[in-house]
Amino acid sequence: MLRALFSLPRTVWLLGLVSLFNDSTSELVYPLVPLFLASVLMAGPKALGLIEGIAEATASLLKLFSGVLMDRRGHAKGWVAGGYGLAAFSRPLFYLAASWPMVLVLRFADRVGKGLRTSPRDALLANSVGDDRRGLAFGVHRAMDNAGAVIGPLLAAWLLARGMALREVFLWSIVPGIVTVALAFAIKEPPAATHVTRKPFSWRLAGFPPAFRRYLVVLALFTLGNSSNMFLLLRAKELGLPDYQVPLLWALTSAVAMTFSTPLAALSDRLGRTRLILAGWVVYGLFYLGLGLNGFHTLLLWPLFAFYGLFLAATEGAEKALVADLAPQDRLGTAYGWFNLTAGVMLLPASLIFGLIYQQAGALAAFAFSATCALLAAILLPLWALRVGHPA
Repeated sequence: MLRALFSLPRTVWLLGLVSLFNDSTSELVYPLVPLFLASVLMAGPKALGLIEGIAEATASLLKLFSGVLMDRRGHAKGWVAGGYGLAAFSRPLFYLAASWPMVLVLRFADRVGKGLRTSPRDALLANSVGDDRRGLAFGVHRAMDNAGAVIGPLLAAWLLARGMALREVFLWSIVPGIVTVALAFAIKEPPAATHVTRKPFSWRLAGFPPAFRRYLVVLALFTLGNSSNMFLLLRAKELGLPDYQVPLLWALTSAVAMTFSTPLAALSDRLGRTRLILAGWVVYGLFYLGLGLNGFHTLLLWPLFAFYGLFLAATEGAEKALVADLAPQDRLGTAYGWFNLTAGVMLLPASLIFGLIYQQAGALAAFAFSATCALLAAILLPLWALRVGHPA
């Protein structure tokens, strides 16, 4: 494993460092947004669902747009650097937010940055290694991304424990944001990433194999139950967790994901992507069912959120590696655009539905809905989407 890790190209490690610093910035802000909305701006779950749904769904359209243009122009670096730069600029401005619509604008800007960079970055990663190391490369990237997701909440918890106001904590996102942009401009694209295709774009996914299209359908079903993670943090607070421990809880989730992302994603190179994704979706369903219950001690939230970290570790790298396994090599940017569009655009109905159920019928009904979507997707993935003995 160590030899394989050190043999990965510079591009993989540099993209990992970019994600590490970016997520340190993002996760310094992200866990505090539901607290900021609830305790400072006095907004409820419906506002949170609207904010996250609109921001993520709109950004997803840009993920397809940037992926298609990358395939046509053959360059990813500009999209990657520009996307990280826009996100880094928007986060400190939460300090100035005086109402939830302003939070919506800033979350929208942050997610637009994500939309511009994600598909070109994923294609750049996939083109940097052979298919026998694709899971490992995505696993390393996710591990470093999750390392940043540990650092950010820990820093947020430390600042809150020292008595710093929520608004002032947001200003700390400036420093890692600057480092993120500097590293992004240092990326060099491998020759494989500059291949240009002039094939026309098709909303019907012409030119993509049936297994890829079925995979997107099942992914859409899963994502319908995969609302914003901010609802998880809101639920933890609702169950009695103190404010300063909320970012620590999310740091634990990210730490588990960081620890297991690389070995689990690398395992998908040998055992197959489907097994890892299937196991992760089942874990997700069980986690949501457990979190929807009332009456348990807040200490149980810690192993429960660690369990959620295993879901992230098992699926994040494998799901993206599977895209490159199924899609034509000359359309990787477009393929990741469709993957990210499918996963992202469903967040609008997912977050709105979850928020409405949560507010009208209670936590158990909302979390049970999400669990049902996940378990149905886990059944359909091997029995329908990837049938015909596909090696994935």
